[in-house]
Amino acid sequence: MLVAMEKEIALQAHYLDDRAIESIYFGGGTPSLLEADEVSRLIDAVGGHFDIQSDAEITLEANPDDLNNAKVAAMRSTPVNRFSIGVQSFFEEDLRWMNRAHNAVEASGAIQRVQDHGYQNITADLIYGYPLLTDQKWSQNIERLLDFGVPHISAYCMTVEPQTALASFIRKGKQTPIDDGQGATQFELLMDELAAAGYEQYEISNFAKPEQYARHNSNYWKGVPYLGVGPSAHSFDGYSRQWNVRNNASYIRAIQNGVVPYEREELSEADRLNEYIMTALRTLWGLNLDYIDAQFNASYSGAVRAGLESLVIRGEVTLLGKVATLTKKGKLVADRVAAELFVD
Repeated sequence: MLVAMEKEIALQAHYLDDRAIESIYFGGGTPSLLEADEVSRLIDAVGGHFDIQSDAEITLEANPDDLNNAKVAAMRSTPVNRFSIGVQSFFEEDLRWMNRAHNAVEASGAIQRVQDHGYQNITADLIYGYPLLTDQKWSQNIERLLDFGVPHISAYCMTVEPQTALASFIRKGKQTPIDDGQGATQFELLMDELAAAGYEQYEISNFAKPEQYARHNSNYWKGVPYLGVGPSAHSFDGYSRQWNVRNNASYIRAIQNGVVPYEREELSEADRLNEYIMTALRTLWGLNLDYIDAQFNASYSGAVRAGLESLVIRGEVTLLGKVATLTKKGKLVADRVAAELFVD
């Protein structure tokens, strides 16, 4: 797999048009299974074909149970300078309900070990809106992360995907259905508690201390082109989107034959505008009408302006000059707000 990924990097060397690399993110699956020398090997492969900025953000997504003392110590020899730790909860019964591999002790220990080895740039994930999580427990989860002083927190509402065990259990009455009202209440609690602690909600699900936003994620929401490497990886060049085959064996076989096995979707002007609306509205930078005027057909711009007027009246969007941002009320229904502004 590593050989194939190195070869894909070489095959895709011109995908980003010589754009300097601001961030590298090891995510999807369980990249913390990689040894330190394997991580360095892949970063070296990127550096062999792309210009990596000297201050690039290089993140390793990790499960807490993988971050033992030896693993974290070994990572000090690599260019990795940021960890994304999938804590999810600090309560044992909740982790078991989620079928997570780690336990509550490992959730805390992973953060502490990473900090003890000198890593300050850390983000941790939490999940809310599931039946076992009372508002009191949710506040305790948030407080635990604040006590650790992690500069970045990502929090996601539990969703039930079709064809999963949880979906089946709910359908058969073996699990309590997800309560949207609970999720909304806990989202508001999250926004209030992190704002009081000095964190900025720079994207709906992401909170950071001032000037410590995740560069990698921010670039996604700003529409910056990116290259994904490996099975299932997605790439975006500004005008098209492509995604690699999901099957590991098929991926390796194709790469060995010098072919990147992907499907590609060309984005129409309306597609690109709708993606901009969807991503920009999620951020504190908001949707910029001047940008829409400059980049898209004038008829589209008029339609977006008309849609914003009713959203402002409903109190779901604030329009300051030419920039539209979601209100607290709007953040609770962000997907619906964006969909109302989409153009045909």
